[in-house]
Amino acid sequence: MSAIAGLSWWRFYFRFFDGAVKSEQVVEFLAALKRQIARKLLVIWDGAAIHRSRIVRSWLERQAGQVVVAALPPYAPELNPVEAIWAYLKKHEIVNFCAKDIGDVSDFARRRLKSMQRRPTLVRAFWKQAELAF
Repeated sequence: MSAIAGLSWWRFYFRFFDGAVKSEQVVEFLAALKRQIARKLLVIWDGAAIHRSRIVRSWLERQAGQVVVAALPPYAPELNPVEAIWAYLKKHEIVNFCAKDIGDVSDFARRRLKSMQRRPTLVRAFWKQAELAF
């Protein structure tokens, strides 16, 4: 099981996938974000190879400037506010959770993330924790 997330000023979005997140899942997630937000998107992400794949680059080119990408510096997770989502989930929401199986983990994590989405102060804290200058 893998997860992918995106963070706007007012909320965050996430999806779970079986196995590793591949180029197709990145495109699927970006397309869903584009439909849900319905305005121009600036995607700021790290330099992971999956973000630079031919499939992702090709999809981005077809978006005609409606989805623009900016890369964070290499090895700078402290600048990525999405990393704060995962850290908070692990340290506060699912700490000490004893799962029966991976499906149990997925269900519980999904419920906790949905709960986190409804907390605007938490979303602001994710941005504040990232060492980005605005």
